[in-house]
Amino acid sequence: MLRRACPEGGSGYGGYYQVNLGDAEAVGLDGVELIRAAMRKAARPLGWKVTTIGWIGTRHGTTAAVQDTREVPETYRAAVEKAMNDKLRAALHKVWGEPGPAPVQGGSVPLMTQEFRAAVAQTST
Repeated sequence: MLRRACPEGGSGYGGYYQVNLGDAEAVGLDGVELIRAAMRKAARPLGWKVTTIGWIGTRHGTTAAVQDTREVPETYRAAVEKAMNDKLRAALHKVWGEPGPAPVQGGSVPLMTQEFRAAVAQTST
């Protein structure tokens, strides 16, 4: 899942993965700290240098995320910056309520959350 969250053409650099869960759901998974630890562990084989966040009780419930913070080599920098700009444009389009279709954005948080829930369900059986 984390590998797919990396920008296309970025050779695994610049990945970001976020899930928004209900607070009770996060507690059922033993809490946000365990979720963050699992995200860090999943990022290790990818070589990510990570930062994680985890908040309980946000307007989205519990939010947990992991981000690759490695310096992006020049070879992949344009692809990673383009992906970041695309995400920013999509967010601003939504915030400003601009007319017309939103810019294409890969890896939406609802999709990441759905994938995360499916992976948890698969490992729980």
